[in-house]
Amino acid sequence: MLVRTFASAVFGISASTIRVEVQVSEGIGYFLVGLPDNAIRESQQRIVAALSSLDYRWPGKRVVINLAPADVRKEGSAYDLPLAVGILGANEKLKTDDFEHFVLMGELSLDGGLQPVTGVLPMAMQAKQEGFEGIIIPMVNAREAAVVEGLDVYGMNSLAEVISFFSGQRPEPVRIDVKAEFQRQYNPFEPDFQDVKGQENVKRALEVAVAGGHNVLMVGPPGRGENHAGPAAGRDHAPLSMQEALETTRIHSVAGKLGANATLITRRPFRSPHHTISDIALVGGGSVPKPGEISLAHNGILFLDELPEFKRAVLEVLRQPLEERIIHISRARYAIQYPASFMLVASMNPCPCGFFQSSG
Repeated sequence: MLVRTFASAVFGISASTIRVEVQVSEGIGYFLVGLPDNAIRESQQRIVAALSSLDYRWPGKRVVINLAPADVRKEGSAYDLPLAVGILGANEKLKTDDFEHFVLMGELSLDGGLQPVTGVLPMAMQAKQEGFEGIIIPMVNAREAAVVEGLDVYGMNSLAEVISFFSGQRPEPVRIDVKAEFQRQYNPFEPDFQDVKGQENVKRALEVAVAGGHNVLMVGPPGRGENHAGPAAGRDHAPLSMQEALETTRIHSVAGKLGANATLITRRPFRSPHHTISDIALVGGGSVPKPGEISLAHNGILFLDELPEFKRAVLEVLRQPLEERIIHISRARYAIQYPASFMLVASMNPCPCGFFQSSG
């Protein structure tokens, strides 16, 4: 029997729908095709254990699974759930016509529990765009996806709950009040210019720079407050618009920087990497591509303290993103781009001892 379920693959900060085709027929063997990575290939052992914990048995037949389109590489353990549901359906242990209406994503524990995944927000946005009725994801990711209006988001704690869902026992979808979330996430304990004593010229310059989105370099001896003035500049930024909040949250979702039960990022990001950071960590990329610090600072501030201590190669890669407000990453296996519209604030001492032309 052939059954189709639907999953989602994140590439850059966008997602594309993946069709999971599962066929159970006479014979022996397990075949998983469609450019899966090692994490997906290992899913069989997790699925076998999860099904066993629910008193289901792995089909004693020939199981063929195709992840379509087959020429797009799929990565991560979040495909466990659509694979498991597809196997149950193809083995006639779960009978329903609703598979085609939902996108499913989630990593399975050996006891059948669902573990959180990354990139849920772009997945939900793509599901809505393609006309799916809803998305089924781990409960801890549900509030993140629920900011997408017009899409039913179902948070599940286990494979057993998903089976009950397709058997007709549907819970209420997760709903959130986006406006209330904007107010709830306000933090009165963020650094503020009121905490910087004196330095009126510096504070005025930073206020003007923040208003116009200009980059700033602060030069002065140690102990003059630049380490506090830089973070405090983020407080003077205008609030994020809804579009900016969605864009910023998508980046942090793909990077796996959102905590459990997180929703929208409603405050402009402030990123302050250590001076030992590598150029790859700053711009993004890697064997499994992830956004770097300049993309995590999108719509916010990138603060580089002790600027001369950063490696020259790291500072050189900032040139193009500062001009184009986007970063293009080209590797042998992929070519992607991430948004990188940030305000650069840097501080440094005037000399190695820190007190050149200073009376302090």
